[in-house]
Amino acid sequence: MGASSGTVLEITVISCENLRVTEDPYVVVRAESLKCCTTKMAKDSGSNKTGLFSWNEKLMLNMPMHARSITFEVQCNRFKGLRPVGVARIAVSDFLGGAAVSENCLHELSYRLRDWEGKGNGVIHFGVRVVPPEERSNAAVKPVKGMTVSKDSGDYKSNEVVGVPFWWNYPNVI
Repeated sequence: MGASSGTVLEITVISCENLRVTEDPYVVVRAESLKCCTTKMAKDSGSNKTGLFSWNEKLMLNMPMHARSITFEVQCNRFKGLRPVGVARIAVSDFLGGAAVSENCLHELSYRLRDWEGKGNGVIHFGVRVVPPEERSNAAVKPVKGMTVSKDSGDYKSNEVVGVPFWWNYPNVI
């Protein structure tokens, strides 16, 4: 399901620098979708007065065909609520466009993070690699749990969801 509906990206969230935050931050990555990938919290080692946090965590992101950008959002927990620290929206053409792009090639990029007021709050460093089709079956991209009908025997399996469009706002013709 995931491999045929778009491109699968392996995103390695490397680090952030000059990040003004006192809590333990984590990164949420999404590609114009409600589905997202999240890193673990980067623990403060006590010497993070420079605002340097590192994750070195690989995330598998299923990018829909319509996606034109990927959003990196650095968040942290504060008073049992989510507080966004910085956001970077990167155009997909920055790493998928052009003739020099090939599958299985890692691109390391750095982008400025902006807070919700538009002020700069650090820089995020990450790597992006397009997962080749032969690796997609082994990738950690898991389909949504649900009931499907097997093509062979008609038995129900609990693997992937088969959706039928439902036009809830379709006008009735009476």
